[in-house]
Amino acid sequence: MSLPPLILASASPRRCDLLRQMGLDFTVVPARTPEPQPEHFTPAEICQLNAHRKARAVAKKHPDALVLGADTLVCLDNKIYGKPRSLDEAEDMLLELQGQEHHVITGVSLIGLRSHRERIFAVITRVTFHPLTLDQVRAYLARIDPLDKAGAYAVQQHGELIVERIEGSFTNVVGLPVERLREELAAWRAGAGGAAEAQNP
Repeated sequence: MSLPPLILASASPRRCDLLRQMGLDFTVVPARTPEPQPEHFTPAEICQLNAHRKARAVAKKHPDALVLGADTLVCLDNKIYGKPRSLDEAEDMLLELQGQEHHVITGVSLIGLRSHRERIFAVITRVTFHPLTLDQVRAYLARIDPLDKAGAYAVQQHGELIVERIEGSFTNVVGLPVERLREELAAWRAGAGGAAEAQNP
């Protein structure tokens, strides 16, 4: 069984690059939906909720397509780090993350509205930062644009300056867990249904 036309419900250039590297043909239709963070939800549940909201919004307009929604968050203990609103906030985020192990979580939703099928899952990667001074943080931020990145960093852009160790999927930190996504798309082609729960690597 072949996949329906694939739509990425995100304008993220990093996710586009990862899908191209997977050899997939797709169309980009960004979702314009709020991204709530309910207090009683875990970070993985929040990611899955917002990935579902994005995919669902686009699927309603493209019911014959397979729509992929994704949402990535960085969290340290119980604190969630989304995209910083300013360079000062980006600095603060990296200073709080420096020397620490934190989690990068990407929730993914695959929806085929016409076929009444959906897969929802989340993948968690553990990332440990080097101990960093304020000058080192500022030197790193001068090399990237942190304002469109959860946690104010991009592991694929000069990540060696701040990242000491990664445990789990590298591409998950970039924005899509490619290994898991391949498995889910293979299951979709095979006609498998149901929803998958969040998993630790």
